[in-house]
Amino acid sequence: MPSLPRRDARPQVARTVVEVTAENSKTVAGAAGTLTFGGDLTVNRLGFGAMRLTAKGVWGPPDDRAECVRVLRRAVELGVNFIDTADSYGPYVSEDIIREALHPYDGLVIATKAGLLRTGPDVWIPLGNPSYLRQECEMSLRRLGVDTIDLFQLHRIDSNFPLEDQVGELLTLKNEGKIRHIGLSEIDVDQLNAALRITEIVSVQNMYNLTSRGAEPLLDAATRQGIGFIPWFPLAAGPLAAPDGPLQRIAAEHDASPSQLALAWLLKRSPAMVPIPGTSKVAHLEENVAAAQIELSDDEFDTLAAAGAQQPV
Repeated sequence: MPSLPRRDARPQVARTVVEVTAENSKTVAGAAGTLTFGGDLTVNRLGFGAMRLTAKGVWGPPDDRAECVRVLRRAVELGVNFIDTADSYGPYVSEDIIREALHPYDGLVIATKAGLLRTGPDVWIPLGNPSYLRQECEMSLRRLGVDTIDLFQLHRIDSNFPLEDQVGELLTLKNEGKIRHIGLSEIDVDQLNAALRITEIVSVQNMYNLTSRGAEPLLDAATRQGIGFIPWFPLAAGPLAAPDGPLQRIAAEHDASPSQLALAWLLKRSPAMVPIPGTSKVAHLEENVAAAQIELSDDEFDTLAAAGAQQPV
């Protein structure tokens, strides 16, 4: 199997994870470098996904709202300046908590999404009616308490409506000043190219992790074109995290956890990568963010890539 491309901007030196202290906390999330969306929104390459700030099935308010507020504020203390959410998380719950915890968002980039209708726990129905997308954008503006949404993403392309109508409505909202930049979620390369013929696309968001790499062509296309790639479900590692597996072995060498290694692998895979691991617990957040400090060697990267490729999808 040919080696996957990887970024080589940092020295290839193994090291343990630096302890998070009051003195270095602001630099932790930035240890893996930055990415700039659309030429003007620069973020540290380890963000936070806010889907978990809800109840089971991503439906309703969380059991411990105060802890969720603490998670968001702690994330910012650790240098996280990119927060990803969606109108459908709750629905609406995640955006409300983000406003409570972080408004007025000084130095932060808040991204949200629309295009999935919710009717119950774990139910997600694509809805790309342009009037619905406009309505949800207007509601997100109010819930987040902003005049312009930094990054507004089409959560799913709805096959019942032409792509140009869905992306075109987002372009209209952008021209009206209601959104700054446009992103897409769960797409393929052909859909990205079709959207790029309509307007600038600054980010794509697909499932991608060590063992689920079906979005590889999209990732490579995004990297070539300077488009941010936001992998969801980034921590999945499956059998690789077993006590005798390669992930556990290499993690031990870095004094890290398997999930931290999974994030470090993503960060090395491409300079366009912006993982957004989510959690509703401060301790788990701190573990995730510390992964930005882990530097995998080329051999470690290739070992994990080969092992992940052998796992059933």
